[in-house]
Amino acid sequence: MAQQLERDVEQRLAARGVRFTRGRRLVLDAVATADGPRTASEIHGTLNKVPLSSLYRSLAVLVKAEVLAQHHGADETTRYELAEWLTEHHHHLVCVSCGSITDVTASEDQEAVVGRLVEAFAGSSNFAVSGHRFEIEGKCATCR
Repeated sequence: MAQQLERDVEQRLAARGVRFTRGRRLVLDAVATADGPRTASEIHGTLNKVPLSSLYRSLAVLVKAEVLAQHHGADETTRYELAEWLTEHHHHLVCVSCGSITDVTASEDQEAVVGRLVEAFAGSSNFAVSGHRFEIEGKCATCR
């Protein structure tokens, strides 16, 4: 899986004229092995060999190339995860107390309901949907 992920990302970056540097590979690996979206600080904590300034530049490049997706949590903190074209479609449970974000994958029936809601909202505004994100805010089990 990791080799296929790297090949897919390398092809995407090459198509955009962007080099897949060692630092970007390390950032990709740190995000890919995390169990949910992570802040730059959390990613940096797992990378001893990447200076913080390089990490932020790598994150910006990978977001612009749509390799990583940014999520802005209830605590105003930006978190990063692999873009859905590299994983599977999913949604998030966002803790408003600690800022943790938990990935959840909807069943086919649940996703159909969400899809109908998205289309209903978009249709009433004559908006062409290209995708959606669904985040539920509340308190995680630890903060409750």
